[in-house]
Amino acid sequence: MNLYILSRNRALYSTSRLVEAAEDRGHHVRVLDHLHCNLVIEKDNPHVIYHGEQVEIPSAIIPRVGSSVSFYGSSVVRQFEMMGTYSVNSSDAILRSRDKLESMQILSKSGVGLPVTSFTNYSDDFEQIIESVGGTPLVIKLIEGTQGLGVLLAENDSSAESVIEAFNKLKARVIVQEFIKESKGEDIRAIVVGGKVVASMKRKGPPGEFRSNIHRGGSGTAIELTPEEERSAIEAAAALKLNVAGVDMLRSFKGPLVIEVNSSPGLEGVEGATGIDVATSIVKYIEQAHRNS
Repeated sequence: MNLYILSRNRALYSTSRLVEAAEDRGHHVRVLDHLHCNLVIEKDNPHVIYHGEQVEIPSAIIPRVGSSVSFYGSSVVRQFEMMGTYSVNSSDAILRSRDKLESMQILSKSGVGLPVTSFTNYSDDFEQIIESVGGTPLVIKLIEGTQGLGVLLAENDSSAESVIEAFNKLKARVIVQEFIKESKGEDIRAIVVGGKVVASMKRKGPPGEFRSNIHRGGSGTAIELTPEEERSAIEAAAALKLNVAGVDMLRSFKGPLVIEVNSSPGLEGVEGATGIDVATSIVKYIEQAHRNS
């Protein structure tokens, strides 16, 4: 199979692991920096120019599109889709998952457990916003933040009002979310591939940090999910139509609560914590999907 990986850097852990796994299974792999792909839209002949040359149509692509370049990256994925290429995650699914508000709305409709969340049109009715999520402390998140960036904890009403007001003045879209105290700075990352959880870990933030992202200095340990947690992870990925996803959940008195679904989950933390070869699971899924397409 001729496989392209859309990634900014071949040396990144997740990219290099996917290359290694695919080559070990006999596939020809090429890494394309999606920001250097020029898209030519032509009747009956959509194609991609990369460093001055038209690229061949691959059997499949694995998008590793960062949140800061979601618009262009998903446009490149869509172009390959127009060319008849199978993408492990579709362009629409990538954009859907990157918008925290839209993804939360979709997950809510599907019946997945979520923290209570509020979104307004730059409202200054701070008292109502705070009350709607159960009061302070509460969490404030930028709509398109990732890896813990743009996520803040407001300990009291005064700090919540100040942060929301500051974001409003900057015309930065945020959601306000219930703080799950009983999670104690820990969350769960489940990797879903083809409708199955292939690996899971518990992540814990460093002392004094409520965010547990490994990119923010958190640590990961392998865990076994409860049946309810496994079901929530699978249902969340399915609701957003993601074939490969990292589903982040909090353990709460109400059961598992999904806080984010990532369409390009990093592999370093979860493979290191669990010893599971997630990259090969992804390649095997693509092989099966390509055969069935």
